Amino acid sequence: MGVIELQRILLADDEPDILEISRIALETVGGYEVAACESGTRFLQLLVDFDPDLVIIDALMPDMSGLEVLAAMRRMDGFETTPAVFLTGLVLERDLRDLRQSSAVDVVTKPFDPMTLPQRIQSIWKALDAECGGS
Repeated sequence: MGVIELQRILLADDEPDILEISRIALETVGGYEVAACESGTRFLQLLVDFDPDLVIIDALMPDMSGLEVLAAMRRMDGFETTPAVFLTGLVLERDLRDLRQSSAVDVVTKPFDPMTLPQRIQSIWKALDAECGGS
């Protein structure tokens, strides 16, 4: 078992319904503390004060793309290795490939079942833990 338990998640999605449903599922089903926002700019503002264990970023937002948000986060002190997961409605293989080739640890495609989102995020976290020394 790893040393760090997943507790705090920062979530960004410009679709209010997806943002709210995801937040509720992560909090009530997953038991996580979640900060949620609707833009990449707001995400970067919340990042330092909230200090998440993991971030979930929508790949397509109007102010900044998910890849731009992730790149900006990686340039910030203390967030160079924070695990990131993309949420995306993109279905073209080249788009998915670009997301997977970034420094994100996984990609969750939309539509998804919000009730299984916490389990999916926990599985990603456990896989990271095993990769980083849990083995």
